[in-house]
Amino acid sequence: MHLKRVKFAVSAMPSRVIRYFRVRGLRYSLGLVGAVLCVVMLCMPSGYVTEGPGPTRDVLGTVDVGDSGDSGDARPMIVVKGAKTHDDTGRLLLTTVNSYGIDWPPTNAEALLAWANPHAGVLPREAVIPPGQSGEDYTRTAKKEMTGAQDAASTQALRFLASRGMDTSGVTVSMNVDEIGGPSAGMMYALGAIDKLTEADETGGRTIAGTGTIDKDGKVGAIGGIRLKMIGARRDGATWFLAPKDNCGEVVGHVPDGLRDVSVSNLSEAYDALVAIGQGRGDSLPHCAAE
Repeated sequence: MHLKRVKFAVSAMPSRVIRYFRVRGLRYSLGLVGAVLCVVMLCMPSGYVTEGPGPTRDVLGTVDVGDSGDSGDARPMIVVKGAKTHDDTGRLLLTTVNSYGIDWPPTNAEALLAWANPHAGVLPREAVIPPGQSGEDYTRTAKKEMTGAQDAASTQALRFLASRGMDTSGVTVSMNVDEIGGPSAGMMYALGAIDKLTEADETGGRTIAGTGTIDKDGKVGAIGGIRLKMIGARRDGATWFLAPKDNCGEVVGHVPDGLRDVSVSNLSEAYDALVAIGQGRGDSLPHCAAE
């Protein structure tokens, strides 16, 4: 008897649904269907990559290079051999951007929330990952670019010191990094290596952040995500930010409160700015200016 009642209830459901919508009218029915479709669309994968301020790393400090799952092994981020190194009382922070959606695209809802968040960014997926390239390919390329940035930074740091009278023969510089990828830490790596090889306390105890590529001629190049990197720098205590001159158009009007930007175009300018900040002469350094 109970089974018959269940069968009757199931068979009667279509007519009940029809009667339910008929009573409430066409507008209500269409509105409900539209709401359901909106929810479905928001849950579908988007064609975007979302970004947020990533972690910073003190290039004068240590980094955990242990295998995942164990306690790790803290080693100097910059390793110098063949010369005496010197400690600094401050910090030099390289800055990063966290990208979400490299391996799997975010939903439309997540992209919409990021678009509405002033501390986040939204980019078309093809602007981050070239068409035909997988997330794994992108990660491999980023790590390769980071290795190239380290090599360029080491070379430029030693060349810079040699130009200022230091004997750099037999000196080697290498870097230990964790999951950071891309070429944008080149300038900060070079400054860190120079700092460790000189007796001066360049930072003067301050926390100074920055970003920028470094090429074979010592030029500091533009990078992506600088607005988010400045937010991450201020979050982690930086009061100064060394920015590539070619990025100044993105810097102007977006510097967080409590952070002072400095425009630099090459390694020499970046180092001189570092020294000036450490000596309390940073106010005279050039801001980024709108063109």
